[in-house]
Amino acid sequence: MASQLNPYLNFDGTAREAMSFYQQVLGGALEVMTFGEYGMEGPGSDNVMHARLETPDGFVLMASDLPPGQEGGVASASNVHVSLSGTDDSLRRFWEGLAEGATVTMPFEKQMWGDEYGSLVDRFGISWMVNIGTGEQEG
Repeated sequence: MASQLNPYLNFDGTAREAMSFYQQVLGGALEVMTFGEYGMEGPGSDNVMHARLETPDGFVLMASDLPPGQEGGVASASNVHVSLSGTDDSLRRFWEGLAEGATVTMPFEKQMWGDEYGSLVDRFGISWMVNIGTGEQEG
């Protein structure tokens, strides 16, 4: 198997809701495993130990909730963004879905470099960048 680089998102109890939302927006098959499935009992056992979404476009997104008892919550990672880019118009639909309940930090519109681009922080606190390229390459 070839190596892969995949975003792995952490949540403070909302991983299942977030990953279900991403599945609704991006499509694909979602696998969710809880802490309870691996023997944990009590509060937090229904939280997500590991979730994996694989979309028809070949995107893989993984996530988990913080382990029960871990203090401090999820740190904000404003210097990390999940980026969706390409030349396919389906990216426009992904933008519209992700934007539901989000804070748009840069409106999705044609930019000075010629592509359509926008950025947002979704309702789960995850930063996204979406770029639809012109399909033209400099030679």
